[in-house]
Amino acid sequence: MRILQCSVATSALFPALPLPSIVKLNTGLKVAELFHRTQTETNKSAQYYYPLGDAVSLRSVRLPRHSAVPELHSRHLKTPTFIFIAATSALFASVVYGQSDLPNSSSGSLDFKQWGLTAIQDGGRRKPVDTFARETLIRITGRSTFTDKLGRNWQPNDFVLSALLETRDWKNEPMVLISVGRLIEQLGLDKTERRFSFAQLAGSAELLRIANEARARKRAEEPLDRVQQEALTVSDRLAMLSNVTNGSGFLIIPAPRNETDPWVEPSEFSRYYTEAQFAPLQTQLQTLVTAYAQGDGFNFSRAASQLREGLRELSPTIYPQDRQLRLEYFYNHFEGFYRAIWCYGIALVILIVAHLRKRGRTLRNIGVAVAIVGLAFQASGIAMRCMIAGRPPVTNMYESIIWVSFAVLFFGMIFFARYRTPVYLLAALPVTLVALLLVHQMPIAMPSSIDPLVPVLRDNFWLTIHVLTITLSYAAFALAMGFGHILLWRYVRNPAAASADAPMHFWLYRVLQLGVLLLAAGTILGGVWANYSWGRFWGWDPKETWALIALLCYILTLHGRLAGWWTEFGLVVASVVCFLAVLMAWYGVNFVLGKGLHSYGFGIGGETYVATFVVADLLFVVFAIWRYRASKRTLSPVSEIEGERATG
Repeated sequence: MRILQCSVATSALFPALPLPSIVKLNTGLKVAELFHRTQTETNKSAQYYYPLGDAVSLRSVRLPRHSAVPELHSRHLKTPTFIFIAATSALFASVVYGQSDLPNSSSGSLDFKQWGLTAIQDGGRRKPVDTFARETLIRITGRSTFTDKLGRNWQPNDFVLSALLETRDWKNEPMVLISVGRLIEQLGLDKTERRFSFAQLAGSAELLRIANEARARKRAEEPLDRVQQEALTVSDRLAMLSNVTNGSGFLIIPAPRNETDPWVEPSEFSRYYTEAQFAPLQTQLQTLVTAYAQGDGFNFSRAASQLREGLRELSPTIYPQDRQLRLEYFYNHFEGFYRAIWCYGIALVILIVAHLRKRGRTLRNIGVAVAIVGLAFQASGIAMRCMIAGRPPVTNMYESIIWVSFAVLFFGMIFFARYRTPVYLLAALPVTLVALLLVHQMPIAMPSSIDPLVPVLRDNFWLTIHVLTITLSYAAFALAMGFGHILLWRYVRNPAAASADAPMHFWLYRVLQLGVLLLAAGTILGGVWANYSWGRFWGWDPKETWALIALLCYILTLHGRLAGWWTEFGLVVASVVCFLAVLMAWYGVNFVLGKGLHSYGFGIGGETYVATFVVADLLFVVFAIWRYRASKRTLSPVSEIEGERATG
């Protein structure tokens, strides 16, 4: 049976709880101390410092009984400050059950809504525990749910509570993701696996060496290779898992006065409150833990609700309002973007069938209606995200893809209403659908977390004007790219018929004009904002440079068409090829170059997907050009023969 360390005063407060004998301090793994991370590096927050594997189980109480590695000699362990307060031990630390005490199957049927609505400070903002649990599980495992070695599927809220109470041996559960195969090979791990246990990785001297080398290069502002970047990411995941299991990341006790003050974990309540102030929460916390242990859904939900109200009473002005917490919880579970994906897929199939049948007007209207429903789902998700964050959803790659994919279909709907042709929807729907599928297939490279703005972006006026204008131009060019693929496909099948279709080329020209107008305006406004923020209008920053290159590419495309430098086919090819410049300005600068003042958009991952798309797309363009020129050579002799017959 799991044993715990507890004071006599604690047992007097909670006589109904089992009083165990002796427990060792949670000292973590001996190599883990070298993975010290600031919360800025691990959680994008500059307010706290938590060494990985530090001696805290809510700071002082327990070690998973499965760990057999010698203890860590950190500076926290050497201090004599581990004197237990009765109320400190009351939350989770005083009620630590073994696996025999907390059956793994008992918590799976619980309703975690009330627990998920509890506020926590994480990543520099106040959010529901439900959001914290989701983000934590995704960052550690790369998945929104986790299936353990015994085959049990863990939901995020259940996992967080289980990790806090240590109802499972999470340190030896293979759940920490390594997404780069070369790092797995270099660490001497099983190359057929992608997830490994905390014990395996924290005890790896090779991972320690690579991570330390990467940090040294990062401090010297030298470029990192993919293995070094992944080593830093893995060490961040280890720190995050350690913070969950030892309770140091469970910051649910609000600061009493200032919003900028850090929240604390329950074991450190005395930093802000007296025992008398905190006493009402002790019973609620114990009831919550006991109900979780027994799988008592009614008492679990009631205790979680009472706990939330008790925490709000501690600091009514700082604790988030209930409507804010409920909105974010609803956003998490509404999953508007996933609903939109289904609608877009169904609408695309219906519209393709209607197009092939030629007379499927009713079917076409059904497809348009389903696409509008999907657009409404996506719009509602974006609107809720704006309300939660208090800003436009365009500050990271995930948000920009969500927004641009929405704008692509929105523009497609506008052009469909204007010209009454479903070809715009057939061009927009695949682009939007692929973008949404791609962003949801890469939750590690493009995390969906809502993070605080960096200082340079904390001006909603310029953020709205400049960034939205730029991203709307990306949407227009993405629509033109989709439209160009349809036309190229028609040129491949029947070049003569495609060349004779003047309306199609005219509609493409209109979309390109819209994109150039938006990109030019956005680039100029970006210079104004740069002068306001950085003191110079233009500095040849990589982001600025590639935005200008993309603008010049499309201006050259339109000017060349007006000047007669190329025909309609050249305009079609340019609409596809020029989008690569947009892709470089949008993705390449942030994820490939990783340099410049626009560092708030930087990330890693997805290179394989993007490179595959670029190569396949260029091969398709080359094939279309070859097919077009071959048809021209075939038509020329035929025209000459017909001319001779006419003169004869």
